[in-house]
Amino acid sequence: MIAIIKYNAGNATSVSHALRRLGGTYKITDRPEEIEAADKVIFPGVGEASSAMNYLKKTGLDQTIRRLQQPVLGICLGLQLLCRKSEENDTECLGIFDTDVRRFPAKGIIPHIGWNSLENIRGNLMDGITQESDVYFVHSYYAELSEQTKATCSYLLPFSAVLQKDNFYATQFHPEKSGAVGQGILENFLKIILR
Repeated sequence: MIAIIKYNAGNATSVSHALRRLGGTYKITDRPEEIEAADKVIFPGVGEASSAMNYLKKTGLDQTIRRLQQPVLGICLGLQLLCRKSEENDTECLGIFDTDVRRFPAKGIIPHIGWNSLENIRGNLMDGITQESDVYFVHSYYAELSEQTKATCSYLLPFSAVLQKDNFYATQFHPEKSGAVGQGILENFLKIILR
């Protein structure tokens, strides 16, 4: 069973629709025992970092997420909350990934919305995904490049489009809205087995 973490940031429904298309068994839940017992966990999000982190702390889900040992996939805000800190309202995040989240510079159109190409692709989440594959983004903040970056994208500057550390994976883009490429990434996540 796949647990989709329910918290005060949207997008769980579109992720559940994508999993249903792939034949995945899932449950949208905010119960720590159900999340910890799941085979895999998806941490989606559309929203604002500080209010999302406040909710996670208030409910104890911040500690639940840090304890997870099965494969975890953060999506969009989920990726940002897995980083150390966000410039969005000066928010301390979960600290899984060793990178910070910054606001795009004001010299461009913000938020970054639409299809953009992935570059420097590597890692098992991206198996079969070719360089310059297009995926769908909606975000005003970005994760800086780090050793844990597994794919990059450029909009005003290069940023982490995919991060991975141990059992934690994350995409800044929305695989559930990214057509065949996104479906391939979700399929790869469902196939991940940790040794």
